[in-house]
Amino acid sequence: MKAKNIVFTAPMKAELLERELPDEVGPGKVLVRTAVSTVSPGTERAVITDSPNAGGYVEHVFPRRSGYSSAGYVEKVGEGVKGLQPGDRAIVFWGTHAEYNLVPAHQVVKITDDSISFEEAAVVFISTFSLAAIRKCRLEIGESSLVMGCGLLGQFAVKLLRAAGAVPILAADPIESRRKEAAAGGADYVLDPLAEGFAAKVKELTGGGVKTAIEVTGVGAGLDETLDCMQRFGRVALLGCTRDKNFTIDYYRKVHSPGITLIGAHTKARPSYESHAGWYTERDDITSVLSLLSAGRINFKAFLPEKSYSPADCQQVYDRVINDRSFPTLAQFDWR
Repeated sequence: MKAKNIVFTAPMKAELLERELPDEVGPGKVLVRTAVSTVSPGTERAVITDSPNAGGYVEHVFPRRSGYSSAGYVEKVGEGVKGLQPGDRAIVFWGTHAEYNLVPAHQVVKITDDSISFEEAAVVFISTFSLAAIRKCRLEIGESSLVMGCGLLGQFAVKLLRAAGAVPILAADPIESRRKEAAAGGADYVLDPLAEGFAAKVKELTGGGVKTAIEVTGVGAGLDETLDCMQRFGRVALLGCTRDKNFTIDYYRKVHSPGITLIGAHTKARPSYESHAGWYTERDDITSVLSLLSAGRINFKAFLPEKSYSPADCQQVYDRVINDRSFPTLAQFDWR
């Protein structure tokens, strides 16, 4: 059986290619026919451009595949798989942008609420990256929080912070359209971090600085400025992947002396099997987000794209991901 896949065949180059899938689904495996897959701009920009520290890829080695958050229909299940059957609607995490994903059963989560669209379901796993960062900050109801950087993960962070009881929520981004999106998503204040007096304004709005911060820029200057906005004993989750190590922080004045906690929040820095306070497995966080969506506590529909892209247009999409910082924070491929 042949299936179409988006493959990064060289730096800056994306192609829609076919590859052979096995006729039989092995024990413990599940074959899912993709309906929608979501582009994660920051990660996938790093992967296709061959950036350093691109998450598990060997530098300068191609081809590569990406696209780890998708949703579709279960097509086949292997021996020993429980809780899934052909026809079920399901989320696949750590798959790829592909017509079919053949993955271990633990990477498939059944969607039990038919009111959740495939478009929403296909962003759920990416949203758990932000949720994990919030959990690791041990946010408490009524604490202030700053989201530094309002790309895709920052927008999810704003929505989830509101559901978690953070107040006020401040969102910072130099791009006006992203600030407007964050305001619509639940931020109490939106600010331009490049404006003069930014840190002073944050402290004014929060009575001395924020208690928690989700740093999503992946830029050293973003972390440096976030630290300027913290209260004593504040907690900062490093959700953005700061791939360039050539930057300097005044650690004594900004971290050591005020007692700031810096938390590595890469999504793979999670327990594999058993969730505990502040540290949830991927499956449990996916289930949590699905429950919040079903209960109407959060809503992803507001920033779903007006249109999806055909997988055949992958080069056009990735050209924009690489070069156009105004490209929508969320882009999806429709495989139907």
